[in-house]
Amino acid sequence: MTLEIRLAHHFPDFRLEVDLTAPPGLTCLFGRSGSGKTTIINAVAGLLRPDQATILLDGQPLHHLPPHRRGVGYVFQDARLFPHLTVHGNLTYAARIRRRAPRDLDRIVALLGLAPLLDRRPGALSGGERQRVAIGRALLSEPRLILMDEPLAALDEARKAEILPHIEALRDELRLPILYVSHALPEVARLATTIAVIEAGRMVAQGPAAQLLSDPATAALLGLADAGAILSARIAAQEADGLTRVETGAGPLWLPRLSGAPGQPVRLRIAAQDVMLALDRPLGLSALNILPVRVLSLHPADAAGALVQLDLGGQSLLARVTHRSVQALGLVPGQGAFAIVKSVAMARDGVEGGPQSPQG
Repeated sequence: MTLEIRLAHHFPDFRLEVDLTAPPGLTCLFGRSGSGKTTIINAVAGLLRPDQATILLDGQPLHHLPPHRRGVGYVFQDARLFPHLTVHGNLTYAARIRRRAPRDLDRIVALLGLAPLLDRRPGALSGGERQRVAIGRALLSEPRLILMDEPLAALDEARKAEILPHIEALRDELRLPILYVSHALPEVARLATTIAVIEAGRMVAQGPAAQLLSDPATAALLGLADAGAILSARIAAQEADGLTRVETGAGPLWLPRLSGAPGQPVRLRIAAQDVMLALDRPLGLSALNILPVRVLSLHPADAAGALVQLDLGGQSLLARVTHRSVQALGLVPGQGAFAIVKSVAMARDGVEGGPQSPQG
């Protein structure tokens, strides 16, 4: 399903103007607080009536329908569960209102790992567990579209690590489009298939996540401190020393132990600041990950440094280096080089599914 959104709405402090096409998968609305991200999904949900709106889901208009007829499942930043109901009661609430048995209850319970929680009340759940229940309740409302408004923002790192794999599973296993709001770039890089960057009510960039994240031209919009690229790879082997070997188009990478069998695809986020460059393959380093690359382009990043876009076996990688290093290495487009990345630099939130151990 494809979601098309064209909105215009005037606020006292800024004007929202958006023209967005969200293809199947998870589309992330990324931007600073107050940029208009939540306003957009509230308009899609029917909770806000914009001055002008055209909202189409697979060509069918939603903008003229009341909220309860739009077929939207909404997951808020706070779970908003009914405190007097059990987890089972919260999950089946929409079905009871419709006076029919819930569809796919067992599948959703299994997908979100909710079976041990069904008899508990929200007060006995952790923040991550409550959000999983909220996601399950949204899915069991039989939606055609899922909206998520910063669902991880109120969680600590442990709870985020608990829930991220479940959102990945929803993205990969369900056929529903997901519109996801966030201002945390590592979270976006891990989850998004498409990114739309919103700034002061306007969409300033849009495209596939891998393309936007590896494009130096959009790095300033996304935040230089978090600039980086995502790579598609595949688990090759679980090594006896506790590392996992994954294969990329340019050769192997060794990472802290990942859960998964050989052949399983993984998505890696590599921050630009964690990539070093050398003209010749270095010897005598503790770093295991040394891969041949080719310089595609160089872009000034700030007063002291530049972003170097690299071709790594047909995928793009970014390195953040100083202007002095660019001059010392004589970097120019088309030049061959070697990228050096520490294994631990890709631990935890950098690997889809997450490593079992951060050591490496």
